[in-house]
Parts: sequence; structure tokens; C-alpha cells
Amino acid sequence: MPTFEITKQATFDAAHHFPNEPEGSIYRRIHGHSFTVAATVRAEALDPEHGWVADLGALERDLKAAAGRLDHGMLNEHAGLELPSLENLCLWFAEQLKGDWPGLCRIEVARPTIHERCVLSL
Repeated sequence: MPTFEITKQATFDAAHHFPNEPEGSIYRRIHGHSFTVAATVRAEALDPEHGWVADLGALERDLKAAAGRLDHGMLNEHAGLELPSLENLCLWFAEQLKGDWPGLCRIEVARPTIHERCVLSL
């Protein structure tokens, strides 16, 4: 049986720090990154009315809205991001989207300028 996956991506810029790091650590200092986030929705059957997994425009709107809540802010100020690792960002985005997207199967958060990324498979 075929399985289909659709993916949309959004970008945001935000600052963060890791307060649990030792004094003098570069990670303890406030610094910022440009991030990308991608959300993937999976289905084994296409919507018979539209011939698609889901509305890509709606997925894009929801993902951009979630990214917009973080954009140009301090990640540490958001519940669940007190320790704003890539892993916790993946979990945060999954939490934001899962209620409206039951086929959500993957979140990827990256810092492309420093070639780092994390993938959460759901």
C-alpha cells in the first residue's frame, strides 16, 4: 500500500541561551540564530474529494503561525523551551501542530548557517 507524505517549511529568527551551562560557557550567553522548521504529514489514502493528503496551504499557514510566535523573540520565554535545544524545539512545534494535523509524522528544525538539524519522528 502506498504511503504519501507532504511537507511545508517556515523560517524564523530567535535568540536563546542555556542558563544551566557553567559560567563562561558560550552557550550560556544570549545569542541568536536563523531557523528553519519543516512539518511532514503522512497518509495512506488520499482525500477522495481533492486527491491530496491534506491542504498544503493550510499546513503552511499553521506552521508559519507557530514559527511566528517565536520569530524575533527569546525562545527561553516560551513554555517548553526553557532549555531551547533543537530537540525541544522539535517537541514544541509538534505540540503546536498535532491537534489539527493527526497525520503529523515528522518535524525537522535546523540552523542552516551552522549546518545543524534535528529530526523528530512521530
